[in-house]
Amino acid sequence: MSSTAHYASGHQPSGAAEESSAAPPVSVTGDITVTDVRKSFGVTRALDGCSFRASLGEIHAIVGGNGCGKSTLAKVMSGVLPVDSGQVSVIGHTPTSPHEARAAGIATVFQEVLVADECSVVDNLYLGADRLWSKTLPMKAKIRDAAIMMRELTAIDLDVEAPAGTLPLSIKQWITIGRALLWKPKVLILDESSAALDLDSTERLFAKMRELRDQGSAVLIVTHRIAELIRISDRATVLRDGRDVGVLSKGEITEKNLLGLMTGRSESPHIPTAVAQEVLRHDVVMKTSKLKVWPESQPIDFALHKGEVLGIAGLDGQGQSDFVTVLAGVRRAAEGLPMVRTASNGFAEIRGLAEAAQHGVSYVSGDRKREGIFANMSIFENLLMPLYRRTARAGKLAVIDWSSLTAVFDWEAERLSVRMGERTNKITSLSGGNQQKVLIGRAFALNPDILVLNDPARGVDVGAKAELYKHLTAFAERGKSVIYLSSEIEEFVGFATRVVVFRNGSIFDEFAGNAIEPANILEAMFGQPRGSQRRIDAAPGEPKAAQAKVAGLIPGSAGLPPWMSRRNHRERDAGSEGSGTR
Repeated sequence: MSSTAHYASGHQPSGAAEESSAAPPVSVTGDITVTDVRKSFGVTRALDGCSFRASLGEIHAIVGGNGCGKSTLAKVMSGVLPVDSGQVSVIGHTPTSPHEARAAGIATVFQEVLVADECSVVDNLYLGADRLWSKTLPMKAKIRDAAIMMRELTAIDLDVEAPAGTLPLSIKQWITIGRALLWKPKVLILDESSAALDLDSTERLFAKMRELRDQGSAVLIVTHRIAELIRISDRATVLRDGRDVGVLSKGEITEKNLLGLMTGRSESPHIPTAVAQEVLRHDVVMKTSKLKVWPESQPIDFALHKGEVLGIAGLDGQGQSDFVTVLAGVRRAAEGLPMVRTASNGFAEIRGLAEAAQHGVSYVSGDRKREGIFANMSIFENLLMPLYRRTARAGKLAVIDWSSLTAVFDWEAERLSVRMGERTNKITSLSGGNQQKVLIGRAFALNPDILVLNDPARGVDVGAKAELYKHLTAFAERGKSVIYLSSEIEEFVGFATRVVVFRNGSIFDEFAGNAIEPANILEAMFGQPRGSQRRIDAAPGEPKAAQAKVAGLIPGSAGLPPWMSRRNHRERDAGSEGSGTR
């Protein structure tokens, strides 16, 4: 049994009998039953007579379009939200708060990554544990057990005493998952928990989900990734407009059936074809020369062309996210600066967000909570905030043309199909996917020349993704340029004109035209050179990403980013002589 499995099964780590971090046992009776539940937020009806049933010992997916009520249903079952009417019973309990839910053996990992940046990894893992367990565990035991758990979940040696705020988004997601596993849950609810994870991390999450199921727990997953839920789910319940519209068994969970129930139509959303390859002969609009995202990484010489849709791929922690944030002026590189073409056809350095915005570069983050939304402001204010600032800089704040701004809002909200009540409602009243649409609308409203998107479709349903691809393709056809980082490599096919793959902090390979295939991109992500004879052969109906480990494609060191424990890494390498790894 793996070290993390001890937490889920209630066993104590070796040598820790008197300092156990296992959760207390809970009484378990019955299954998970939601009957005719209604829940409204003002005039917006999130659940409208929704029913749901799941059993212990199964992985059950909850799927549907943005705003269909998936996350609301998860919050109702986890005690976060009270219902307006209807009945909720989760293993014999009706939790009225997250604390009651955890005490009853119900753990939830929410769509937003809830981590206290100023606190250490270990403190984040044990938030609330001392109160629930009615005792304070020795810090030495917490540090030891936290290191074991995070190593098992992430496959790297983390410095668990370091502040969580220094970590990538994906590692923060693992912290929230690890926090849930500490409760030895009988019901684990995962709300878009793989959205911040790359394919290798997703496989580890799937293994943990299967382990919990086989131990008799119920795993409920809310996800937009249809390929993932087809592989992992035993059953799937589809929601549409706040109602349950169908339940599919294992053999019935297909893309056609899911999309038919989600949309009421049987046809798949249209994915636009890529912009013509002639764009690669067009003017360069952004470039780098000998830029290093990390001090120890190889220099990057890079060029973006007018009218290009450039895809950025890589395993998590390989530097691709750092690179796109450097291009957008969000952070500084270890060495070098990106250059952007100016209105006078020269090039200017991007030293920060101000210079990027001045020269027509707009950025959309996938981490909307920390880098996107203004939670206390309205939907209207969130979408138009950059236009407010532009007006203020022009000295016209007192004479804002509200009719003009309203027209911009209505145009962007309608073409992106933002599901909302009143535009004056707080943005937090929207589902996560609709919040992301508002951020994308904000970027379009600025009328930029270059859009830099850092995993923008995270938490967005398949239909909305197809619409986003259509808008971005039209944007590029107008002579604009797009940089699009995604953790889902299938998104690039038929959409990107070129894809660059990052590894160890620099560009490892790039593909264009017919070479943009998931298998080619995946091999490059795992360090396989172009033309390698070692292929990833998937089983029938199984995505090639799932077979990466079978093919023996194991990622190497990612240049040892600063959030890894250098001490632990050296100790591990000392015990692996001749392994060839750093």
